Parts: sequence; structure tokens; C-alpha cells
Amino acid sequence: MPDPMPTLADLRKEYSTGGLTEADAGTDPFALFHQWFDQAVAAELSDPNAMILATCTPDGAPSARAVLLKALDARGFTFFTNYDSRKGHEMAANPSVALVFLWHQLERQVRVEGRVEVVTAAESDEYYAKRPLGSRLGAWASPQSAVIAGRAVLEQSHAELMAKYPDGDPPRPPNWGGYRVLPDVIEFWQGRRSRLHDRIRFTRTATGWQRDRLAP
Repeated sequence: MPDPMPTLADLRKEYSTGGLTEADAGTDPFALFHQWFDQAVAAELSDPNAMILATCTPDGAPSARAVLLKALDARGFTFFTNYDSRKGHEMAANPSVALVFLWHQLERQVRVEGRVEVVTAAESDEYYAKRPLGSRLGAWASPQSAVIAGRAVLEQSHAELMAKYPDGDPPRPPNWGGYRVLPDVIEFWQGRRSRLHDRIRFTRTATGWQRDRLAP
């Protein structure tokens, strides 16, 4: 007879691949993020740039979804989406957001807290032009987060757009573009044995980044 399936309470893993010392963390959270991200790419993880974006309405109702990191510089973390989506409306009303990167195979997590800004039209145009044609037309075809009668609505709209732009060069939709998360807090989590994980938090101050170790 096969072994019985484990219950949820029995599902556990001992984390033991590494640690995170203050010396390893350094003083620049962006430098450490680049290092960890490069290692996630080198490990050939699926969608290493995937991140959970959490937003909140003005009256405190939260929501979260996965988006893809598409640019990173000293200002912050950039992703692209429909401005008229649920997250777009929530960010317009309440710019405070949070991000979570989970690289489970490396036993690592990065949490980001900050505020969001809309990137320039030039930045959105540049990224939009790099997308595959299907994705560019998809940005036009989908009224993101709106209720639709069925998938046929999307398929028909996409087909009509294919015919409308036979040259394969549609302009960027005016309601589609980028957001940049400007971090106030970046926390790095490294799994350790006995659940005594390493947590190093960087907090932005008027003079730079303050680094602290948090209890797990």
C-alpha cells in the first residue's frame, strides 16, 4: 500500500543551504539584491523576477497578486501593467505598497515596503516596444480586472487588433505603462536550521540606509 499523504501539520523542511551575516549583507541593499537576483538567475529558477505586489485601498482592504520585475536601478523596482486595473486604481488612491520575492529553492525571501510612482512615458514606451507583438496587442485587447462575458471577448478583440495593425507596430495604450516602487524598507531573509533564520533589514533614513538584524 502507498504511504498516506502527509497532513498540513506534517509538511516541513529544514533550511540549511546557507546564512546571511552582516559582512555578507554589506551596507547597500540594492547591491545585495543584485547579488541574490543574479544567483537566482544562475540557479535557473522559474521566473526569478516574479514578485508579489500587495496594494491597499484607502479604507484598508488589501489585495495581492504576482507581477514581474522589469527594471531595477538605485531608485527602485519597476513593473508594467494596466493603469485601469484593480491594482492601478488602488495605487492611485493609496501609493503605499509592498513586494515579496520568494526564491524557495535558495531558501531566500526579500520583502520591500515603500511607495509607488508612475514612470515616465518615455520609459513605458521603451519597454512596450521591446514586448512581443502578441503581448503588445494583448495590452490593448484586455480591459484588465473588468468583468467580461467570456474568453471569446478577448480572442475576438485580439484578432481585430491583429488585422488593424498588419505592420506589427501598435502604439502603446494610453492606459498602460510602468510603476516604480521606491523602497523605504528592504528586508532579506535566509532560511536557517531550527527556524533560527537570518533576517537583515535595511531602512532608509535621511543620511542613507540603516541596517538591523531582526529575530526570526
